[in-house]
Amino acid sequence: MPARANPLRRPSDRFEWWFRRFLMALLVLGLPVATYSAGTTAYDASIHTVRAQVAQRHEVTARPTRDVPGDDQGAQQPVRVRWTEPGGVERTGATLVKPGTSKDDAVRVWVDQSGHVTDPPSSMLNARTTGWFAAAMVALGTVLATHLLWRGTRLLLDRRRYAQWDAEWDRAEPLWSARFRR
Repeated sequence: MPARANPLRRPSDRFEWWFRRFLMALLVLGLPVATYSAGTTAYDASIHTVRAQVAQRHEVTARPTRDVPGDDQGAQQPVRVRWTEPGGVERTGATLVKPGTSKDDAVRVWVDQSGHVTDPPSSMLNARTTGWFAAAMVALGTVLATHLLWRGTRLLLDRRRYAQWDAEWDRAEPLWSARFRR
């Protein structure tokens, strides 16, 4: 006799069986699609940002305006630096340099189109990492959501089953326990 033909199988058992199959199909088919699309979307957005930053920023050689004292801690210190743009315009800005840097040492800094000191542009590694991270978070979220949906459905079905059992016991118990009264 097949499992589905079991006469003791309740409608809630059949629903649970079909719902579990649906969730498994959702995971098997939907998880790769959602993960891939989220990862590639995040990667494409990050690549666009990387390309925009590379186009808007360039590296220049600057010189500190003063000597930076050396200390034992080794933490970089802020100092004003001066550089000359290709058009002959002299500019200044603030950046972090190693302790012990003298006034004559060359320091490489990144500047934007308006001549302000800025961070270096993001790298391709940042874009790939962003894509992988987004894909992993979507995969984790999909698995977690599917699991919570399954647990919530089981909770509701079990509550309904227990309520049915209580109702059946309320009907059967007086008849059953009356046999033992004397």
